[in-house]
Amino acid sequence: MPKPWQIFPLFLLAASALASSQSFGNTAIVRTIELGGSVVHITTTYAIKSQEDGLTTYTVALGREEKEKTSWLEAKVKGQKTALQVKEHPFDADRKYYLVDIVLPKTLSINNTLNLVVETVQTHASQPWPATAGQNEDQTLRYSTDLFVVSPYATSVQRTKIKSLTPRVVSFTTPKNTDSFTKDAPASKAGATVTYGPFNDIPPSISQSFAENYQERVTVHYHHDQPVLEVVKLKRAVEISHWGANLNTEDNIVLHNAGPKLKGHFSRLDHQMQAFYKRPAPHVLPALNLHLPSGIRNAYYYDTIGNVSTSKLRTAPSVPKNRQGTQYSVLEFKPRYPILGGWNYSFTLGWDTPLEDSASYDKATGRYIVEVPIMNPILGAVVSEEELTVIFPEGATDVDFMAPFPAVSSWLGTHTTYLDTTGRPILTLNYKDLVVKHAESIFVSYKVSWSAHLKKPFAVGTAFLSLFTLGMIARRVNLTLHQKRKQSEK
Repeated sequence: MPKPWQIFPLFLLAASALASSQSFGNTAIVRTIELGGSVVHITTTYAIKSQEDGLTTYTVALGREEKEKTSWLEAKVKGQKTALQVKEHPFDADRKYYLVDIVLPKTLSINNTLNLVVETVQTHASQPWPATAGQNEDQTLRYSTDLFVVSPYATSVQRTKIKSLTPRVVSFTTPKNTDSFTKDAPASKAGATVTYGPFNDIPPSISQSFAENYQERVTVHYHHDQPVLEVVKLKRAVEISHWGANLNTEDNIVLHNAGPKLKGHFSRLDHQMQAFYKRPAPHVLPALNLHLPSGIRNAYYYDTIGNVSTSKLRTAPSVPKNRQGTQYSVLEFKPRYPILGGWNYSFTLGWDTPLEDSASYDKATGRYIVEVPIMNPILGAVVSEEELTVIFPEGATDVDFMAPFPAVSSWLGTHTTYLDTTGRPILTLNYKDLVVKHAESIFVSYKVSWSAHLKKPFAVGTAFLSLFTLGMIARRVNLTLHQKRKQSEK
């Protein structure tokens, strides 16, 4: 039998949840899901109405499966560009949902209304179905989600729209047990859009009884005419050089086609015929375009065999750091072989940029500040794992960084290369499930004294002096075993 002091906290928790569910009401919820390959974009609009005075936060709920696949979440007031602050609640293993608080731009009084837009990006949410496909066959994927948007508040009307790139939708789930919320057909299709709802007078859907009686998974099976790309591993090394006034970036990329695996064998003849008639299979990647920074130079691209001569680079002029440019360099490359479903392709890509385009010096603090891009995105692809390494000049101290979003892990170390004496500080950041939204920059700052600037020329001078000294000594040392004696003059 539970003790009274054990029941009391549970009563407080239930009372708190009940009070929270009565603080707001959802006038309407519209969720739009844009299907893709390895990335799915979801935009949910909440028309909220306050039922109490002095409300400053609105709580959004995400299902457990949805939260595990969500790599990006951003909330805004509809029609505004400024993102609102979000705070995640601590995870509770007994619940099947996560709670996220959105800090409102102003305090709401009773009966005040506001439209909030919550944008999320899911990764690895679609799976190829069937899991295998022939070289000349189509590619179909399937995506599953909850029928009702999970919310701690009562909702007057709710609708979900699932959009694919083409109207070729193979099938979609028709939900059951929806008579309590609608008298019409619960699901319909128009063109490339599958609509669930509208559903009316929905109680708070985070309760266990609602989840057991009404919540269900719905699945859309659709054609996808683009390769499903995934960067399994990205290792980016950025080296800052003061003596060379250069910022070197090198990416080691493992690219994976996450579409249906190839059924049967690969036919080069069929591939050439598809290219000749311009009818490539949707799950085959013959070439790829990458957007690189403007002002790059000395670019190189090679794979495990060597240099790939089929690549072509179009560079854009450099943009000063105090200006915001929209131009970028474009790398067009064709791998040594077309990448089919289940295949991998590993390659290395590197380039140099002028350090002055991304670095600045603060005279007041004596610190250098350098902007380092986290990644260069591949459109439609997810970066499953990234290891970002920033190598500082030798002698750099007081290393610090500021990131737009937290990393999985970060640490400082020492990197030693040629002509180094004490080694260079190195910052390593690890990330997971990055998408285009994460293509931002971190700012690293550090100090370098004048004596540290002289370490490199001193090391070079010492190395050359040592070589010359050894050469002089070597010329004067006689290593002959039997030396000839000089004959004395008579």
